[in-house]
Amino acid sequence: MASTLAPTLRSPFSSVPRGTRLTPTLRLSPARPASAGCRAAPGRHTCPRARARCAAAVKFIAQGEFAAEVLESELPVLVDFVADWCGPCRLIAPVVDWASEEYDGRLKIVKIDHDANSQLIEEYKVFGLPTLILFKNGQEVPGSRREGAITKDKFKQYLEPFLATTVA
Repeated sequence: MASTLAPTLRSPFSSVPRGTRLTPTLRLSPARPASAGCRAAPGRHTCPRARARCAAAVKFIAQGEFAAEVLESELPVLVDFVADWCGPCRLIAPVVDWASEEYDGRLKIVKIDHDANSQLIEEYKVFGLPTLILFKNGQEVPGSRREGAITKDKFKQYLEPFLATTVA
């Protein structure tokens, strides 16, 4: 008598005998040492992931460049505080890159690495990532601080009122 039950589902590993070494395409890569830029603990396995680094349109600056690039800028400057390990930072990176091109000549956008610039993080009280802060004439624009991921439409709604008042 034929079985009327559905066939059992098989995983890609169900036909592999226990103890068989997996091919490189089926293995997770071991974490690289911290000196190689990976934040995973030694011995922990991770999947390769994209870094929060962005296209050439948005420049990463360090603490030593902050005064010249942000505080002394003639244009309003949007500062994006990010970290390589921050998922929401990677999520909004394309939106920030788009804004850099869209508002070119009206707005300057820079990124600051959270891990490498602890003094700026403390000075501007950055508690969540990503954090966006708009500066004009060397001062933080009141009400411009925004934390967390944001869509392109919400980004435009966030930025337009500040640019309307800062660029007259």
